[in-house]
Amino acid sequence: MASVVFEAASRIYPGTTAPAVDKLNLTVNDGEFLVLVGPSGCGKSTSLRMLAGLEEVDNGRILIGDRDVTNVAPKDRDIAMVFQSYALYPHMTVAENMGFALKIAGTPKEERERRVLEAAKLLDLEPYLERKPKALSGGQRQRVAMGRAIVREPQVFLMDEPLSNLDAKLRVATRTQIAALQRRLGITTVYVTHDQVEAMTMGDRVAVLKDGLLQQVDTPRNLYDNPANAFVAGFIGSPAMNLLNAPIVGGKAMLGNLGLAVPASAGNEVTVGVRPEGFTPSTEGFHVLVEVVEELGSDAFVYGKPADTNVKFANATDEGAQIIVRWDPKNPPKAGQTITVTANPSAVHLFNSTTGERI
Repeated sequence: MASVVFEAASRIYPGTTAPAVDKLNLTVNDGEFLVLVGPSGCGKSTSLRMLAGLEEVDNGRILIGDRDVTNVAPKDRDIAMVFQSYALYPHMTVAENMGFALKIAGTPKEERERRVLEAAKLLDLEPYLERKPKALSGGQRQRVAMGRAIVREPQVFLMDEPLSNLDAKLRVATRTQIAALQRRLGITTVYVTHDQVEAMTMGDRVAVLKDGLLQQVDTPRNLYDNPANAFVAGFIGSPAMNLLNAPIVGGKAMLGNLGLAVPASAGNEVTVGVRPEGFTPSTEGFHVLVEVVEELGSDAFVYGKPADTNVKFANATDEGAQIIVRWDPKNPPKAGQTITVTANPSAVHLFNSTTGERI
């Protein structure tokens, strides 16, 4: 097992000026499950491919353990990668697919069979070892791809959106299996996904990227409770945090008639962040025109627009932006109604409306 260190690692693709990954400084501890997450084009897959040796490192360096692998060939880095596509050989059985890399490496047949059987037991694949991939479901094929990585007994697992080809229910089941398996094996794992729910439920820590820049790396709980900036606040959490620009009047940020305490240095306007569960019904405060109510049985979420003219969405270009409020599922409002809410002071996050940084 080994730690992974990115030291000011950058990747600039030919013909472009902006780095795909810009001076990434990130340490993955020995045995840790770290998730790289962010929107499409943020540099998460590029970072993983740099670690794998599939992309050049234009500046900086990458270490696995105490070894600088920046210019080491992928096959010599002692890593195993699980891709979005299963990339199984259709003419080989499950056992042959799982043991193929060992066969190429010249591992003796007895050792190869032992490792394949151990991995099959871990992944509940024993009944399928003699089947071909076409006779397996999507989830089983993904487990075979995992098994192929496990038998190599690498220092580091790299996983690039391995669940994106599975249906929603199977994704939930498989992500818990992968997280449990990683904890059992204790192998350092770097996992890439665009799905922040996946990131929050699987990772020991989560690194959030945007435009090639690392925004924040922390435990899922701390990312949720203490986002470093408005981007992280809006990206982490489902449903998303409400981000609203509010004018400061008399030392308070005003959302309709709801006044929120702000520091004296806040200026004339501030971005207020409140998660859906941070709002509570009230007789006075912030008014929301209800457009849609999602009733989920144990929960209800109200989606609407601000009914107060002094409230604007922080991202003015987001035409589909809505206020989201978690509501009592036994007594939800109707579309077309106007509800009044207040915000729990402990649930309010404040950000600079120009830079997006936390205040």
